[in-house]
Amino acid sequence: MAQALASEIVKKLGSALLQEMGLVWGMKDELVKLRNTVSTIGAVLADAEKQQDTNKEVADWLEKLNDAFHDADDVLDDFSTQVLRHQVTTQNKRLKKVRNFFSSSNQLIFSSKLAHEIKAVRDTLDAIAEDRKKFHLTERQMRVENIKREETYSFVRAESVIGRDGDKMAIVQLLLESNIQDQNVSPVAIVGIGGLGKTALAQLVYNDERVTKHFEIKMWVCVSNIFDAKVIVEKMIEDKTPENLLMDKMQEKISEKKFLLVLDDVWNENRDIWLQMIDLLVGGMRGSKILVTTRSELVANVIGSNSPYILKGLSKEESWSLFEKMAFKQGKESENIFQVEIGKEIVRKCKGVPLAIRALGSLLYTKDTMDEWLVFKNNDLSKIAEEEDVIFPILKFSYDYLPSHLKRCFAFCSLYLKDQIIDKQELIQLWISEGFIQGPVSENQQLEDVGDLYFMDLLRRSLFQDIQRDEWGDVISCKMHDLVHDLAQLVAKAKFFMVNLDVENVVNLNVENVDARIRHMSLYSDVNSTHLDRANKLRTFFSNAKYVQMLGKLTFERFFQVLKGYVYWIYIRWRWGWGRCLI
Repeated sequence: MAQALASEIVKKLGSALLQEMGLVWGMKDELVKLRNTVSTIGAVLADAEKQQDTNKEVADWLEKLNDAFHDADDVLDDFSTQVLRHQVTTQNKRLKKVRNFFSSSNQLIFSSKLAHEIKAVRDTLDAIAEDRKKFHLTERQMRVENIKREETYSFVRAESVIGRDGDKMAIVQLLLESNIQDQNVSPVAIVGIGGLGKTALAQLVYNDERVTKHFEIKMWVCVSNIFDAKVIVEKMIEDKTPENLLMDKMQEKISEKKFLLVLDDVWNENRDIWLQMIDLLVGGMRGSKILVTTRSELVANVIGSNSPYILKGLSKEESWSLFEKMAFKQGKESENIFQVEIGKEIVRKCKGVPLAIRALGSLLYTKDTMDEWLVFKNNDLSKIAEEEDVIFPILKFSYDYLPSHLKRCFAFCSLYLKDQIIDKQELIQLWISEGFIQGPVSENQQLEDVGDLYFMDLLRRSLFQDIQRDEWGDVISCKMHDLVHDLAQLVAKAKFFMVNLDVENVVNLNVENVDARIRHMSLYSDVNSTHLDRANKLRTFFSNAKYVQMLGKLTFERFFQVLKGYVYWIYIRWRWGWGRCLI
C-alpha cells in the first residue's frame, strides 16, 4: 500500500495548481523538496514490501513510513482544500461569508502554519529515508516471480481428501469430453480462493483410472515461480535442454499422442506468454487437455477456458468429518460432548476451507484441556492463524500478487462486517473519495468506470464472492469469504479499525486501543465518543448507527469540526473526486 500512497503524493505535488499556489504562498521550495524525498523513498518500496514478511525491522520501517506518508497526504489535502476555497471565493464574491465562516485565521497565518507543517513532514520523511540505507534496499519493481511457494506433486492419497467426489467426477468429465475446438489442445481451469483444495482435487483427477486410460501421456508441472514456457517444458520432458533443441524434444515426446498436462497454481495473466506455451504443444493429438489450477478467473480467461470450474467450500458435514480426522485421537469424535460442541464452533469459523480446517485441527490435536480449545473458539481466526503462522501465509499470496493500486482498495474492505452485503457502487464511491482510484485514461472515461474495473479485478481474483446481478446482468453487490475478510484485516494492520459490539464479540471489544495511527474506522455499535477522540487523524469514518445519536454525544466544538469537514468533503468530492470521507 505504501507504493500506491507514494505515487499519489508525488502526483499531487506535481499538480500545476499546487505548484502555482506554492509559489504565491512562498512554499514552492518545500513542496519540491518533499516531492524529491517521497520519490527517493518510493524507488525502494517494492523491495521493502517484499522483505517485510521475513524482516521485522523492515516491517517496522514501513509502518513508520506509512504513518508519515498519511501525514503528508493530510497536509496536502489541507493545502488543496485551501487552494479550492481560494479559487471559489475569488470567482464568486457571494461566497465570502461562507469563507469567513469556515476560516479560523487569515491567509498569511494559514500559509505560515501550512509551511511549518510541510517542513515538519519533510523532516520526518528525510529521517525515515536515511534509515532505509541500513536495510540495503534496492531500487526495483516488485517481481511476483520472486515470491516462493512450495513445489507440488502429482500424488495424493485418495482417502486423505474428503468431500471432493462430486468435484472430481465433474472435472474428469470435462477432461474426457471430445474436443470440439479447432486447436488440438484445450484448457480446463479450476478456480477458487487459496486453501480450498484445488491442488488436491487436481491430484485426485490426475490419478483417476479413467483419466490414466484416456491419455497416453500425463505430465504434472508446479508453476512455482515465473510463468516461463521454457522452464515449464523442461519440467514436462524432465530434462534441461538448450533452447534451440527444446521444440524438437517436446515434439518428440507428444507427437501424435493424446496428453494431459496439469499446470498447478498459475498466476500468469499475460495472453502472449500463454500463447508461447501453446505453440510448443501443437504436435499433440486432438483431445489433449491442459488442466490449470488458479485463484484468478482472469487466468482462466487468458488460457481460453470458457467455463472455468469454480470450486466451492466443503459442506457442514464434510467439514466436520475432516476436522474429526485431524483434531481427535484415532480420528474419531471425542466422547466429551463439550469438546465436540467447541470443535463445531471452530469448524464453523473455517467456512468450509480445507486448509483452515486441517491447520486448526492439527493444532488442536496437541491441546488436551478445554481451556486450550476455548482459546481457539473465543478468538478471531485471523488472530489465531497469525500467531501460529498457519493459513495466512498461503492466503496472503493472493494479496501479494495484487497491483499496488488494488492493495489499498482490498484493505479498505476490512471496514465491512463479515458476511455483509457490499454494494458495488457505494464501495466504488468510497474508493474515489479516498483517492484510491487512479485517473481515467481517456476523456470518455469517468472515475466510476475505473472503479468498476478495480472491482471486477478483485472479483475475478476470487477476493469477492456471492455476487448479485441486476436485470441487465451487471454486478450490483457481493460479499467476502470470512477468511478473505480476515486476510483484509491482517494486511490493513493498524491503519484500519472496525468496532463491532454484539453478544458474541463483546469480550473482544478493543475500543480502548484506538490511537492516532488509525486512518479509517467503521463503527457498528454505540460506544463512548471519548474513545474515538484519540483517532484524531481519521480519513474515513462510517457507521450503521444513527448519525443523530453520534452527534448527541459530541461537544459543540467537536460538532462544528465534524460539520465543517462534512461540508468540505461534499464539495471536494464533487469537484475533485478525492478528500476525507465521512459517512
